[in-house]
Amino acid sequence: MIAPSALANPTDKPLLVLHLEDSKADQRLAEITLRKAAIACEIICTDSLETFFDLLEAHTFDLVLADYHLVGFTALDAWDKARALPKCPPFLLLSGAIGETAAVDAIRQGIADYLLKDDMSRLPHVLLRTLEVHEALRAKEHAMLELARSERQLAELTEHLQQSIEQERAAIAREIHDDIGGSLTSVKFDLSWIGRNATAPEVQNHAHAALDMLDHALGASQRIMMNLRPPVLDQGLVAAVQWLAENFERRTGIVTRLDAPAHIDVPADIQVVAYRTAQEALTNVGKYAQASMVHIDLSNTEGHLTLEVRDNGCGISLEQRSKPKAFGLRGLAERARTVGGWLDISSQVGKGTSIIVSVPLT
Repeated sequence: MIAPSALANPTDKPLLVLHLEDSKADQRLAEITLRKAAIACEIICTDSLETFFDLLEAHTFDLVLADYHLVGFTALDAWDKARALPKCPPFLLLSGAIGETAAVDAIRQGIADYLLKDDMSRLPHVLLRTLEVHEALRAKEHAMLELARSERQLAELTEHLQQSIEQERAAIAREIHDDIGGSLTSVKFDLSWIGRNATAPEVQNHAHAALDMLDHALGASQRIMMNLRPPVLDQGLVAAVQWLAENFERRTGIVTRLDAPAHIDVPADIQVVAYRTAQEALTNVGKYAQASMVHIDLSNTEGHLTLEVRDNGCGISLEQRSKPKAFGLRGLAERARTVGGWLDISSQVGKGTSIIVSVPLT
């Protein structure tokens, strides 16, 4: 709790209070009560609803004191319009004729607090408490706006990084194909010529050994290139995931099945997200799941692209998913968000894992 003296005059500037009251005596009593409590404030009084709105728009008030029943209107009428202002001050009801039900209803509608005129001596305390709560709410609102801004910036940065990574992968894949692959192929032709035309058995043996190593290097460069940015993506998402499944089954021996339509037409960024999700999910299955079967479902029904990769492996415990360095699955969730999608992970220890990414296509 902030001390009353600190709240009363935090910047050596009097509080500006708007008093909505049609009784001159009550206006004067409130002013005297605050002065006795050594609360520096300037009070502007009015009993007209129209003047009240004009004053609110013309000045920046720290607080509104309002009687509940006035001639022709109530404090709630004033509050209904005032709370639409960009910087609406807190409202404190100061009334001699308000029941508990009406007071509770007013607070539910956003009124900060209420005080009976018969208890006027408590006005300084209630006023300072109202200001304190209002400042706390403003600080919370500011913090929430800053958090939302930070999350927005983080999402934009994530999207930029993902796009940069994909562009870099594509560039490296082209370099491997055009430069390294072409150079290795040329060397292979030369070594083949040497092997065919050499007469010394030792030269032929070295040429054949070098050719074997070149075949291995060419195969490795092809695998790296395909992992970086498979050309099969140019044939569509279904073809790319089908190639991924077949390659995974051939490499690991784990039976992998794909259920998908013949073709799915989606934007390039969504296509990459779905492909990378399937790729990461299969990588995790191969490393950790100890599975014997993987099933991939790919569909684009009801305006959404949905990809599910599920296995019958050992599952992922909650502790494993919560590890500080469990970046793979978190990265998939962030990647899905860059295209407005979301990731769902369902797993039970000993009963397998299901990873689903869903992206709206509209």
